[in-house]
Amino acid sequence: MHPSRRGVLGGAVAVAAVAATGAAGGTASAATGETPTLWREFKATPYTHPQIPYIARAGARSGTRNLPRPKVVANVRDYGARPDGTSDAAPAINRALADAGRRGGGTVVVPPGKYRIDGIIRIAHDNVVLRGAGSSRTTLHATKNLTELIGPYGSRYGGDKSSWSWAGGLIWLCAETRWESLTTAVKAKAWPFEGWTGNKRDEWQTLSTVAPARRGDRTLRVTDTSRLHKGDLVLLRLADDAAHTLLEHMAGGGEGSASYVWDDKTKLTSYVPYEWPVRITSVKKSTVTLERPLPLDVREEWDPRLTTHVKALTGAGVEALTLEAVETPQSPHLLDKGYNGVTFQCAYDCWADDIVVRHVDNGFGLVSASACTLRRTRVTGRGAHHPYFCREGSHDNLIEDFRIDERTVPAPSGTQLHGINVEGLSSYNVWSRGVMEMGTFDSHRGMPFANVRTDITVDNNGRHGGDASAGPLFGARFTHWNIRVTNGRAGLMKIDGLAPYSATVGINEVREFDQIDVPDFSGDLHSRIELYGTTGAVRPRNLYEAQREVAH
Repeated sequence: MHPSRRGVLGGAVAVAAVAATGAAGGTASAATGETPTLWREFKATPYTHPQIPYIARAGARSGTRNLPRPKVVANVRDYGARPDGTSDAAPAINRALADAGRRGGGTVVVPPGKYRIDGIIRIAHDNVVLRGAGSSRTTLHATKNLTELIGPYGSRYGGDKSSWSWAGGLIWLCAETRWESLTTAVKAKAWPFEGWTGNKRDEWQTLSTVAPARRGDRTLRVTDTSRLHKGDLVLLRLADDAAHTLLEHMAGGGEGSASYVWDDKTKLTSYVPYEWPVRITSVKKSTVTLERPLPLDVREEWDPRLTTHVKALTGAGVEALTLEAVETPQSPHLLDKGYNGVTFQCAYDCWADDIVVRHVDNGFGLVSASACTLRRTRVTGRGAHHPYFCREGSHDNLIEDFRIDERTVPAPSGTQLHGINVEGLSSYNVWSRGVMEMGTFDSHRGMPFANVRTDITVDNNGRHGGDASAGPLFGARFTHWNIRVTNGRAGLMKIDGLAPYSATVGINEVREFDQIDVPDFSGDLHSRIELYGTTGAVRPRNLYEAQREVAH
């Protein structure tokens, strides 16, 4: 008899725990742990290491463990929501959320029970939190999909794909004005850009131009401070030049990126300018200090500037509930109807905690979302296309203590499974302490860079996607650290032969099968691998947590 996949994954977690404590047998390296050279190097140069990104400040409020607990200002039962399974509670929940927003924020509680929702739950105001009684006690049962509720959503790049395959949520955290502009465009079939500068990427104004600086700097010289203030959320905007030197820089530079053909990668080139949201912590004379180190160099040829952006959602969250969609068969690939879970859009310093989504097309979404934390989240039920998606220039997010359960029904033919997705020049995102009973580390082209996956057990049975016009699978400084692959498949786990200037550290022995990729860049990738063929041997075990402990 063959062991179940769940049993294999559970055994892998147990083995890793034993290796961490040295409480039972195993190799000497697993019992005592080994510190790789890469870690020693990183501690000496944390902001500028060529292979490992500085991600110690990922997450809401720079990764704080203590998320805000705003006072309770509303109970959805007082607005007419009933956990009877028959009456639509969505209007009452949304009225309570809107009232909390008009009061300046606060927590809206959803008492225990199962509430039917026939519409989208919208968290659209700053400092508003929707909180259930626990993911095992409060359930929102969603009966409709986004195609029914808003309309079909085509791709701005053409074809017959449904953008609900990677956008929108039945719980949708997005500022009211931004949400209205997006959904109005969808209804008009004027397929929008979804990010920080509006549907046509033209809703921004220059606050100041910026002098050259280096990756890792936090203080910038600017030409004008009159419109810059402590606490402001601004965009750092970097435009590419005709030679695509910005894209080369995101790929780490060197001979491979210099010889790469960028011009025909039309989807990739549509992703620039690179827009990085960041909060200002101080303004002094001709300088500003930022709450996070620069993710890239700032060079004159990229026309660097600090700009305005569309209204962001800040300080909002969703906690302690299950969102369960009506169970339907998974749709054919790229034709999702939009039974989607929780999505953050143009959101900053927002979070989800103790949230389960069940029977969804797509689970948790980050769409032009930055500095958000997803903690204790779980995707379960009949199987999802994207259990987690991170796209459209999403940066500095933290997904920790996450889980993707094995699907409860076989996958219908023609469907696709990805896993933890990142794409579209998204950078400095962290996936930490996860168990994936299915899926893969889906780098979905669009050259995401400087992302970390650490302390994760995965049955690597998913496949990545990505249009060839979206360019490379990886940019520079991807790091996979302490990864336990239960089925021995190398694809997208062991990345020293795929990703430029990357690090693969502390992964068990794996081999290539199923989807096999070749590097996008020629020549020496300048990538590193250490402690290959080990399980739980690397010290520190969790790269994100270790960086926070030694944060400069």
